[in-house]
Amino acid sequence: MSTPQLTTGCLQQIMTGDVYEGEPILQVLGSKRIAGGNAERYRLLLSDGQYLQSFSMLSTQLNHLVNEGQLVEFTIIRVNQHITSVVNKNENDESRRVLIIVALEVLKNGAEVGEKIGEPVNLSELKAKPATAAAAAPEPQRNVINTNSNALPPPRTQRPNMNESVAFDGRATIPISGLSPYQNKWVIKARVTAKPPIRHWSNAKGEGKLFSMDLMDESGQIRVTAFRDQVDKFYDMIEVDKVYYISKGQLKPANKTYSNIPNDYEMTLSNDTVIQECIEDLDDVPTVKYDFIPINEIADKPANTVVDIIGVCRDVGDLVAFTAKSTGKELKKREITLVDNSDASVSLTLWNADAENFNDCGQPVLLVKGGRIGEFNGGKSISSIGSTVLKKNPDLKEGHYLRGWFDNGGGREIRNSISAQSGGGGGNYAAEWLTFHEAKLKNLGNGDKPDYFQIKGTVSLIRNTNIVYKACSQDQCKKKVVDMQNGQYRCETCNVESANFKYRMIVNMSIADWTSNRWATVFTDDAEKMLGKTSDEIGHLVDNDPETLNTFLQSQHFRPFMFKLRSKVETYGDNQRNKISVQSAAPLNYKEYNDYLINNIQRLTGVGKH
Repeated sequence: MSTPQLTTGCLQQIMTGDVYEGEPILQVLGSKRIAGGNAERYRLLLSDGQYLQSFSMLSTQLNHLVNEGQLVEFTIIRVNQHITSVVNKNENDESRRVLIIVALEVLKNGAEVGEKIGEPVNLSELKAKPATAAAAAPEPQRNVINTNSNALPPPRTQRPNMNESVAFDGRATIPISGLSPYQNKWVIKARVTAKPPIRHWSNAKGEGKLFSMDLMDESGQIRVTAFRDQVDKFYDMIEVDKVYYISKGQLKPANKTYSNIPNDYEMTLSNDTVIQECIEDLDDVPTVKYDFIPINEIADKPANTVVDIIGVCRDVGDLVAFTAKSTGKELKKREITLVDNSDASVSLTLWNADAENFNDCGQPVLLVKGGRIGEFNGGKSISSIGSTVLKKNPDLKEGHYLRGWFDNGGGREIRNSISAQSGGGGGNYAAEWLTFHEAKLKNLGNGDKPDYFQIKGTVSLIRNTNIVYKACSQDQCKKKVVDMQNGQYRCETCNVESANFKYRMIVNMSIADWTSNRWATVFTDDAEKMLGKTSDEIGHLVDNDPETLNTFLQSQHFRPFMFKLRSKVETYGDNQRNKISVQSAAPLNYKEYNDYLINNIQRLTGVGKH
């Protein structure tokens, strides 16, 4: 293999701040680990055949190339992406430009090259345009500010070169990948991608509060944390998706226990920190990227995987408060069922502030960035974590498509419940066949999470009281309305009054199998299928012809169904009871039920199939 030709003279152009849009080919003449700190940083000695440059840094995600011996002396590389950064290094406050290599490709190993190419001279010995001159050069149409002020200077009206930092009155914006604890004068320009709620703590040292946020620019990401007074100062002013100038934060090695951000450092805001919103020149800061996966693919992902999903909130559970057994803390949660056009649904759990503040009016499209997959009894669910970002009705093509899909009838008959993969819950998956007696022996429904199972049952009795309720007239809302006694009905959730309402069913029926019977609650969709009447028809009988209603309900007794049931202990006042709700009811599938009976007989007798 022939030796690639170096891009002669390119280092002088790059290191004087001129625009260089190519992918230079350089030779590595040495590498050195920068002393200090827990995170590894490597400095490279590079040559273009004419000039030497020793102020080159390897981005931390490329450290493995040094550790694996791929960047030994004389190696030829192609620099696919680079950034230059102006930093203040010496006691005279003279600036120095540093080359940061973000992406590279090894073209030929140093052992194969075996020698230095050309007779390069050190760039620092040349009278090249100094970085300080470039940083301090006057610019047209630019406001002059007091450099002793804490206020950050306004952005330039002209978009900067993407491969170099931008000077602001002697200070420079540097890429996130160029930050390190060894710098003290810098400004970054970054977009906020996440800002979880404020957290409080209490321990032997006292009490306090904190919040964190994630920042992103074209070079990378970083986690930023604020404590106590800085929480009051900055939390309300920071908004997700906006771009800010930030200076004078304290940098330290990242604690990977609490962050999955790919950066060796993290930042803490201090009393000296200055944050100012950037309202111009936003094109050079990338927007948040989402890696959406269809809901039906969640079943194939391992537990604890962090994913991005988007779906329609088909069902929203009530806010539930409880005490965690492990810590004794009071927690709040809310269960939401998301559906999408992959013909699948999944349960999403929101916690604490997210659960309290969630308004389900209108069955919104919900974007979940960074939700964690959980697994229970083979079923998969999504749970929000500290870094999860939630967005209602996002202005994205995926969101607009799902809105139209759902409003035109999509998602109403979905039976593929990812969260009930092996435990029923209305999915197409084979739920565990049990009798009521077996479910009791297994103590189903008495744990922290609901249990699901499947039975062949018969309707033995249907209560005719409280079988329907008057709900909000808006199509997507299921909340009960208040009769204002003036011909108007008020929905507290949607905050609207209307002369119209719609009926919805909550049917309590006794279901029996050959071992025992249980009372179960059946909701609108399945109740309408079982009874063969709409909620409006049943509501009309309730209001106008109760005798006909009673006759009709009695005619529905002793009908067999395949039920998939949800069992969970719920608290009513000071009492707890195991509540059964129907997740789906379908006409008896005799082939499936016979297979279940045959397998049971074979299991009991030890006789195999013939």
